[in-house]
Amino acid sequence: MATPKPLKDAGASAPASMAGLKRYLPFLDWLFHYRRQDLVGDVMAGIIVTIMLVPQSMAYALLAGLPPQVGLYASIVPLIIYGLLGTSRTLAVGPVAIMSLLTAAAIGQLAETGSPDYVTLALILALLLGGLQILMGLFRVGFLVNFLSHPVLSGFTSAAAIVIGTSQLKHIMGISIPSTESVFELLRYAFEHAAESNVLVLGIGLGSVAILFYFKDALGGQLKRLGLADALIVPITRGGPLVLVILGTVLVWGLQLDQIAGVKVVGSIPAGLPPLTVPTFDWARWQALFPTAITLAFVGFMESISVAKSLASKRRQKVDADQELLALGAANVGAAFTGGYPVTGGFSRSVVNFTAGANTGLASMITAGLIALTVIFLTPIFYFLPQAVLAAIVIVAVSTLVDLKTPRHVWHYNKADAAAWLITFVAVLAVGVETGIIVGVIATVVLYLWRTSRPHIAIVGQVGTTETYRNVLRHEVKTCPHVVAVRVDASLYFANTKYLEDTLLRVIAERPDVKHLLLIGSAINFIDFSALETLESLRQELRDAGVQLHLAEIKGPVMDRLKTSGFIERIGLNRVYLSTHEAMKSLACV
Repeated sequence: MATPKPLKDAGASAPASMAGLKRYLPFLDWLFHYRRQDLVGDVMAGIIVTIMLVPQSMAYALLAGLPPQVGLYASIVPLIIYGLLGTSRTLAVGPVAIMSLLTAAAIGQLAETGSPDYVTLALILALLLGGLQILMGLFRVGFLVNFLSHPVLSGFTSAAAIVIGTSQLKHIMGISIPSTESVFELLRYAFEHAAESNVLVLGIGLGSVAILFYFKDALGGQLKRLGLADALIVPITRGGPLVLVILGTVLVWGLQLDQIAGVKVVGSIPAGLPPLTVPTFDWARWQALFPTAITLAFVGFMESISVAKSLASKRRQKVDADQELLALGAANVGAAFTGGYPVTGGFSRSVVNFTAGANTGLASMITAGLIALTVIFLTPIFYFLPQAVLAAIVIVAVSTLVDLKTPRHVWHYNKADAAAWLITFVAVLAVGVETGIIVGVIATVVLYLWRTSRPHIAIVGQVGTTETYRNVLRHEVKTCPHVVAVRVDASLYFANTKYLEDTLLRVIAERPDVKHLLLIGSAINFIDFSALETLESLRQELRDAGVQLHLAEIKGPVMDRLKTSGFIERIGLNRVYLSTHEAMKSLACV
């Protein structure tokens, strides 16, 4: 009788499959194991972020050149999608200033602001951006954002904040300013036509800025001194924009300032949930918007992942960068099909979301639900909302993005990085945000090539009677007259091989008694083909000069490549040493 085969444990693969599902559907980790104690924080955070997001979303939509309801639409479905797919429990996704500015810069070249074609292009851009981010997440290429160095990103963000702020001058001053990519041109025009400002609009705008800064900077401290609890201080201080919206609307409506004083208002906003929109496929338009979509993918992800990781680390939580790309991409696709425009995680709203007690993605979904109720029932009350108030909200929101600490710190630490910051900053102000960030990336690459083309090369000697070898210019060391030991502190590639060759030949020329050159590779992680050819040429030139080349402390992967190429065989395996001390002993220096 045959022995029956043991049944396969069907449950054995269940944990693995569940882990795989949680990797792409993070809400499975919290939705089905939701804790009651998390609900209060999620609800409070959802309400407070809604108070911020309603006026901000309309203001950012106007900044992007879109009707205000588009900002509200972009704050519903994208938030639900991210709440389900994002790995950050506190990131607040929605319209943000920089994405809005980039959207306006790109679409403004292809269609007239406010036209139906303009809105159509915004939908296409959101779909393109979402598709790119999803592909980046699937292929796990989130590492590409490393090409945006911190100084470049800081310079870009600071300059973009100034661009955004100055772009609102027309609403604050109540005058028409021609569209321009240059901040300097815009400021010149505003200065020359300052006398044409609508005094009442200017008063509303400047007064709104003052009120918002009071709520943001001073009110919290005053409430704390009065003994108010932090749980109450946060919603009160973050409610400044909403209070201002109410005051401005009542003021214009009550005094009919739109009619008697020319105060521009938001106007009629359609009531009801976002419509189902289908972006059109027009190859010429997709081609024209593709470079902007790439820029948005990088900039939006950098802004989002930086704040997400920062907040997650405070609670010892983890954020999956590739899954964040998928979540943001899906959110942007959702925006494209529900009348929105490009979104990403916002810094200030995320910090508020975190401070208010958000514990899970449910907070984001509560915000989306409250925004949906707003567009269904409350849009008529925004008719008399002054555009100057929305402009003030934008100006105060982006004021925190101007980073003056980073350039000072970078200047003292590394002049090349400081140059990259300055080049990016000036380029964004002078030629526009899209071109500016490209200039910044190019400047970073060029400065990197220049910096690494001249690697640090040190002649080393023995420290006392130890087996330690250090730079002769920094330490009291012993050297050997017939051997020069040289440590190269960089990988070798096409940009620095000529400098390496010239330096080593100069070292030999200055020391006629030297018979052996020991090349220490403890800091060499890679040698490309150009560098290999240079080493081969150097070996021959040294041999012609009566000097033998030796190698020490070559790392395993580098050694493998040198062996494969036959270089080690041509040098001789007996001239390759595990340590500098072993080499010096073999060469009768110790």
